[in-house]
Amino acid sequence: MYKKANLRLSMTLMAVLTVLPSCSSNDTGSAVAPVPEKPSVPQQEVLTEADPTIFVDTDGTYYLYGTRSNSDTGFYVYRSADMKTWQGPVGNTNGFCLTGATSYGTTGFWAPQVVKRGDTYYMFYTANEQIAVAIATSPKGPFTQQEKKCIATPGKAIDPFVLFDTDGKVYLYHVRLQDGNRIFVAEMTDDLMGIKEETAQECIHASEQWENTAQASWGVTEGPTVLHLGDTYYMFYSANDFRNIDYAVGVATASSPFGPWTKSSQSVINRANIGYYGTGHGDIFKDAQGQWNYVFHTHNSFTEVSPRKTAVVGLSQTSQGFAVTNGTFHYLYKE
Repeated sequence: MYKKANLRLSMTLMAVLTVLPSCSSNDTGSAVAPVPEKPSVPQQEVLTEADPTIFVDTDGTYYLYGTRSNSDTGFYVYRSADMKTWQGPVGNTNGFCLTGATSYGTTGFWAPQVVKRGDTYYMFYTANEQIAVAIATSPKGPFTQQEKKCIATPGKAIDPFVLFDTDGKVYLYHVRLQDGNRIFVAEMTDDLMGIKEETAQECIHASEQWENTAQASWGVTEGPTVLHLGDTYYMFYSANDFRNIDYAVGVATASSPFGPWTKSSQSVINRANIGYYGTGHGDIFKDAQGQWNYVFHTHNSFTEVSPRKTAVVGLSQTSQGFAVTNGTFHYLYKE
């Protein structure tokens, strides 16, 4: 499954991206990869959900969603009580929590996010290179729409993330496909079913050297996740084509949900400090101990991109933003 830039990169470029050495100022080419972590039970399997997100329900249960290798059928959901072992898929429709049978989309189900308001669960997701939202009474779904439709945007839009801000306003961060993958923000309507297009504003596009190590004509910034802590907004985002071994996560800060955004000078999560290729596109969340974690995907191996593997790493807040907590990286396994 090649998502997002598949129509814009040739097969030759795709081959180059998967083996391209870093030309960024991060000297990742000399990184020594650790031995992959072994599951404690032989029959356990590494979860292979790309673009993952973890939703922590009010009872403390963790739910994992992501882009499946077969992205044309919908989304699975997995459940964990301790974030160590995962059960599933546990979706209420044969393991699925959302399918095109009851909601918008026929292909390319990518990058879901689940939030809860009141007693209702909302899933924001990409399908047909548009953003849609479906609702359910359980994090296991089924997420449905009364009317199968997407959120109206001027063109193609992917990778939604919803921020409930402290002043009561709600913002949709997302990627618009226009002269590259560019991250935008817009205020949402009160029912969370649409955006106020007149408020839409670009936040970030690929401009730093580490964000486009292949020097591709179609720059990529995507997978936004935004926190509002104190007086500062923190945006985690991924850059480079996802097939590039230099796919990595950066952090930008702002004093307003609209920016202007100041980027970190280098990526925060990358193949140098993780030891695996293709580290990116995830979500930040707090665990039961109140610690920040980032769930994301890596390439399947050092020679194959897909199916991508699901991993988590701890994050520590610093005076400059966030940094990877040493010794916390691990893949997620299902029972």
